[in-house]
Parts: sequence; C-alpha cells; structure tokens
Amino acid sequence: MTVNEAKLMEFVHRFVGDLGATMAAGGIVIGDRLGLYRALAEAPALPEELAERTGTAARYVEEWLRGQAAGGYVEYDAPTGRYSLTPEQAFALTDPDGPIFAPGAFQLALGALRAEPRIVAAFRTGEGLGWGEHDEDVFTGCERFFRPGYSAHLIAEWLPALDGVVERLEAGARVADVGCGHGASTVLMARAYPKSVFTGSDRHHGSVDQARKRAADAGLDGRVSFENAGAQGFGGGPYSLVTTFDALHDMGDPLGAARHVHSQLTPDGAWMIVEPAAGATVTDNLNPVGRVYYSFSAFLCVPSALSQDGGYSLGAQAGEEPIRRLVTDAGFTRFRRVAETPFNNVFEARP
Repeated sequence: MTVNEAKLMEFVHRFVGDLGATMAAGGIVIGDRLGLYRALAEAPALPEELAERTGTAARYVEEWLRGQAAGGYVEYDAPTGRYSLTPEQAFALTDPDGPIFAPGAFQLALGALRAEPRIVAAFRTGEGLGWGEHDEDVFTGCERFFRPGYSAHLIAEWLPALDGVVERLEAGARVADVGCGHGASTVLMARAYPKSVFTGSDRHHGSVDQARKRAADAGLDGRVSFENAGAQGFGGGPYSLVTTFDALHDMGDPLGAARHVHSQLTPDGAWMIVEPAAGATVTDNLNPVGRVYYSFSAFLCVPSALSQDGGYSLGAQAGEEPIRRLVTDAGFTRFRRVAETPFNNVFEARP
C-alpha cells in the first residue's frame, strides 16, 4: 500500500477536528444545563467570576472555557484573561425559544449515542430499536433541536405556502398533527389560530404526556388534545389539515400512514409533510447537513422504522421523489414542494 503523506495528513486533520467536536458536544450540553452560556452573555468574565455567577467550581469552569474558546464557541482576551460571547454566539447558545438553538442539537446527539451498544447489535441482526427505547435526552433534545426551526418558519412561511389553508385555519378548521412528539408544532399552530381545533398523536406515551402538559401550560386545553396512536391508526377525522413534522421517514409503514392520512382528510383537505432537507441522490447529500442527517438516521430513524410493523425505512435523507411516489401510491392526486430551509423541505399533498 502506497500512502500519500499529504492526503494522509489532510485526513488526520479531519479526524482531529471530528474528535474535538465529539468531545465538545458534552461541554456544550454542560454549558447549557449549568447556565454557563447565559451567565457569560451577561458580561465578560474570568473563570472565577463565571463560577461565582453560576454556583460552579472554578477549576472545572476554567478548563471548560479553554475548550470552548479553542472550538470557537466563546472568545478569549489574552491581556485580561477574560472570556466572553459575541452577539452571534449568544444568539445561538442562550435562547431555547430563538430561531437557532445549538445546545438542543447536541443534547439530541448525546442522547442518541447512548444507544451505541444496542445499535451495534441491530447492525448485526437487522432488527430495529423503538423510539421509546432511547435515552430521555433523545426526546427532549429532539424538541429543542426542531422547535426553533418550526418557530421561525411554520406560521410565517410554511402554512401560508399551502393553497388556501391559512384562510381555513383563521375561520376555524380541524387539524391533526401526526407524530407530534412533545407537541411543539401543535402548540405553535393552536396559538396562531385560536378558532381552530387541534389533535396531536404519537406512538410514544412519554411524549404524549409531555405534549399534554405543554398544551395545559399554554392554556390550550379546550382546543388541543393528544392521543397515543400511530400514523396508521389516529382517529377523529375528517380533518381540513393533517401535518407530519420530521416524522414520515421514522415510520415502518409510511405507505400505510399515507393511505390513512388520505382517509382522514376532507375532499378539499391538505397534508403538509415536513421532512429533512435532502437532494435527489446520495452524491447530492454528501455535505455537512447530509452528514448530520445520515448519522442521526443510522442511530434513530432507521432503527425506529425497522422496529415497527411494515419493516420499511425511508431514512432521513429519502429526498423528494420517494416521498412523491409514496404519496401518489396512497391515492393523492397532487403533490408539490412549497417551501424549504437549509434543514427542511416542506411538501403539500392533496386528495
């Protein structure tokens, strides 16, 4: 074997960067859980000062700050020894309700990686691993990862892109949010359209319990309800709108789900399908976003789908055409992409 030294060193640099990022994930979650980022956003600080603000141990905080500075997540001023956050860093690291919240993504990643021994076994056997079998950080991190994007785009862009849907929601419509998780998308829509009634459903009992709490805390008990049900068995139709947010690719029988959605819609209803952004080919997805989604998919999405009846898995990077074929096979006559972001594609299907 002949090794090109320059190419080898290029790969080593990539490996070192990935190793640092992998270990940094834990530091980012610690910074969020202990309020270190939020406290640092208040004013620049020495390690001792930040530790005093947060009730933590200075020596640990000192090492944490050094690693954060090395990774570009905080700034370091050598003459004063103080650390700080730029406005951009603070924007992405301190506001869980903002349009970007990086700690939620790392919480999801760490939670997913805790299943590594069981995923190794699944690789050998081909069996699945159910969503509910994962660490609690998967469920909480998933909401904290996806909710910022929904908050930024769902009401302002995605729903208005659907033909005539906003007008129906404003007048009063019945909506099913399928695979609702903790109910972030359901609550967002219910707050925006007070004349409409919303039913969320999810297979995972723990997520449904949290969704009910979210709705109660938001004062939406009368217009929002949740049920434990899969996408092939939710009830209560007919609905003017059915939504699935980053959920279709997790289903073991997506065609059965699509057929059931079709059966639950009014003749002029709409199905809004939000899925991870993906190109048409593997080559199109060989980029940083594709890497994130393929990696999550191997730990979460494919095992979840293979644990269900149906034994089929779209994967997080299925792309538009497989979804179009699935929707068409289920009996829908119209399908189009209506919106997109760096992380999501949004589709509209009509009976």
